[in-house]
Amino acid sequence: MTENKGKRYQDIYPSDALLRSSDVARALGAELLTLEYFEAEPDSMPTQAFEQHHILLNLNPNPHRVENWRAGEHRDFIYQENEVIVTPAGIESGWRWHATSKVIVVTLEPGKLQRFAQSEAGILLTAAQLQDVPQFVDPDLTQAGVLLLNALRAGGAGSAVIFESLARVFLVKLIQRYGVEPDDDFAFSQSFTAAHYQKVLEFVSKNYGQTIALENLAEQAGLSPFHFARVFKKTIGQTPHQFVTSYRIEQAKKRLADPEQTLIDIALSCGFSDQAHFSRTFKQLTEKTPKAWRKSSQGSGPGLARAFFF
Repeated sequence: MTENKGKRYQDIYPSDALLRSSDVARALGAELLTLEYFEAEPDSMPTQAFEQHHILLNLNPNPHRVENWRAGEHRDFIYQENEVIVTPAGIESGWRWHATSKVIVVTLEPGKLQRFAQSEAGILLTAAQLQDVPQFVDPDLTQAGVLLLNALRAGGAGSAVIFESLARVFLVKLIQRYGVEPDDDFAFSQSFTAAHYQKVLEFVSKNYGQTIALENLAEQAGLSPFHFARVFKKTIGQTPHQFVTSYRIEQAKKRLADPEQTLIDIALSCGFSDQAHFSRTFKQLTEKTPKAWRKSSQGSGPGLARAFFF
């Protein structure tokens, strides 16, 4: 078996990606995973192994023939929409597809995945990390990937906090489903789908300027407040309250770029009770007061507001 050291799956794909997370995602989100979206005419890729894990999510609604040479076995099958193919690092694999591909490719560095699983998601993986899954229909994981893709497509229309949160949702669902040692919360987590997370995050993005109670968020997911808070914290890595606060601060950063907006107006429009509460929270999360942040951002030019988005 020949391992393709120094190269990634995307480096030998026969067409350029239409969208790459590395081009538009902020550093924190990009640290978790890399996502590319490809549409390629019928073609092939040589049989090789890579040092990274690769997850392929099929978005083509039309079933089409695909051949895969995997660990010495030739597979000839009809690729269905929402089918997921997990190729762990070190597994030799080659491809030929007989129709235009529409596929999301998620690349994961094994070391980073191991650290995320253990320290962030509280899941212990074996050295193998991911199951070798040639193909499996998984609409929920595909939907999580589509949400990430749509977030990237939206560009400046959404918050970096949302992108990072959706990346965490994708990774937790991937680990719980395809990790070689899924944890005890697998069945419960599966009932809280990527679409549920999207509803919660969209609710926050539309209502962050108002009071948001835990019950409001739990209602979006159809869960009790207790269960919602538990699964949200496990997946996102923040309590619902911490997440809402982080999102509000991201929105405040954008408004601080406009010298015409007063601090009290920014505080109230971002859901803080008063200017003192806003300033105190802002400094806790950024280590700068709003005034200091605004001063440091002056002269950064028109690209400043975009710096806070994926």
